[in-house]
Amino acid sequence: MGQVSATQSIDIAAEPDAVVAALADYTEVRPAILPSQYRDYAVISGGNGDGTVVHWILQATEKRQRDVKATVSVVPDTVTENDENSSMVTTYTVSKSGSGSSVTTTTTWTGAGGIGGFFEKTFAPKGLNRIQAELLGNLKKRLES
Repeated sequence: MGQVSATQSIDIAAEPDAVVAALADYTEVRPAILPSQYRDYAVISGGNGDGTVVHWILQATEKRQRDVKATVSVVPDTVTENDENSSMVTTYTVSKSGSGSSVTTTTTWTGAGGIGGFFEKTFAPKGLNRIQAELLGNLKKRLES
């Protein structure tokens, strides 16, 4: 078993505090920016910021899905989602960039072993990168409009 990781970044013409606030809003903003691969999205508790608990099914491919129950932690420049159902952790790190912000999202998890793990480490990040890019693009559109 090895660590599998996918990372995507985008620049957004909005102040870092506004970007973090949007990312930490699991009641209004998050459901509005989620790509179609996220199904059955629901806020379990909280809804905004630290301590929020959310659930969704991530339909990574036609045959592969992940049931996610994430607990959220927020520090000044980072929103982190820790999946209670697996080793998956997703972070959104926001930093000042020019007159706006740079946002980087990274998802890591402990992959399978053997040949299955090889294929997972090779192909899963590419698919997840597409999903991350769409989510960040939707965030950019929302904050820049």
